[in-house]
Amino acid sequence: MGKYQIIATAAMGLEALVAQEVRALGYDCQVDNGKVIFSGDEYAIARSNLWLRTADRIKIIVGEFKAYTFDELFEKTKALPWEQFLPEDAEFPVLGKSVKSKLFSISDCQAIVKKAIVERLKQKYKKTWFDENGALYRIEVALLKDTATITIDASGTGLHKRGYRADQGAAPLKETMAAALILLTNWRPDRPFIDPFCGSGTIPIEAALIGQNIAPGFNRDFVSESWNWMPSRVWDEVRTEAEDLAKYDTPLDISGSDIDHRMVKMAQENAFEAGFGDLIQFKQMQVKDISTKKEYGVIIGNPPYGERLGEKAEVEQMYREMGKAFSPLDTWSIYILTSNEDFEQLYGKPATKKRKLFNGFIKTDYYQYWGKRQPRQNNNN
Repeated sequence: MGKYQIIATAAMGLEALVAQEVRALGYDCQVDNGKVIFSGDEYAIARSNLWLRTADRIKIIVGEFKAYTFDELFEKTKALPWEQFLPEDAEFPVLGKSVKSKLFSISDCQAIVKKAIVERLKQKYKKTWFDENGALYRIEVALLKDTATITIDASGTGLHKRGYRADQGAAPLKETMAAALILLTNWRPDRPFIDPFCGSGTIPIEAALIGQNIAPGFNRDFVSESWNWMPSRVWDEVRTEAEDLAKYDTPLDISGSDIDHRMVKMAQENAFEAGFGDLIQFKQMQVKDISTKKEYGVIIGNPPYGERLGEKAEVEQMYREMGKAFSPLDTWSIYILTSNEDFEQLYGKPATKKRKLFNGFIKTDYYQYWGKRQPRQNNNN
């Protein structure tokens, strides 16, 4: 087994959550802006791809060094052990980005890194030409303050693509963000769960995956499965482990509603695709009509923000109605994500706590209203 430096990339504001997940898998890690860095073997690469609910993708660090000139970038890239990662027939496109660095021309950096890798492989494989018709190794050169980090993407499609979303609405919440919203609450699988703005069903489906401890990447493929140095037995063992850890018989009380009947139908189809067709209840309903006799549940909502012209007044009225509908639910904890800065005033109550999060490129706050604590069960009866 090899030893690799691994990066789990994270949306801004979610780094600590990703780090928590990495540690739960048993790996020490350090947190940086937009990423969590840890080391591990091939199993670590497979397990982090399969299990991390809130990370965007998994990358392997091939090298990191200072680069102030193109010559330096070329020579230091060429000095890296590319033959350990890339077989003779590897397809290896090079992507790039540069922030606050002397080498700011991304296309030049990409071309130089590509040329340096080719030169290294020519020496090692004693060849002058590479067909690049084999497995895909997507390489990225990222320059930040003159430090070049060169990585290979081990996920392929972003980790938010779980494989269950057959259809989605106009502004879908990323699955990774939906999982984060749940993990930032006090919800447990034995408590009722409601999403009053379920859209295509992402938050309830992610809650069901968490509730039954199902690996979010269980039903999809990863680009690194085709790599010659990632043995297929590693993936087989990691998937068997995930199957063994899943708690498919955990009963769950999860429901979602939406004002739009088309979204409700879409949510039902996506839940069916995810294997939760009978487990999650979806219905068409306005938020003002939500009421329940159940106690100590959790509501998570990603309502419309009213950012579009002409929607603002309508959305603000809906926030007022939401405040009235939820006020009797004093044992419930309520969590609402919105970019509307007047939310607390419209809802009619200051949040217990709020947390800044980015939903895509939209700066939002996650308003948290904690319900009464559930009394401890007395087991002495």
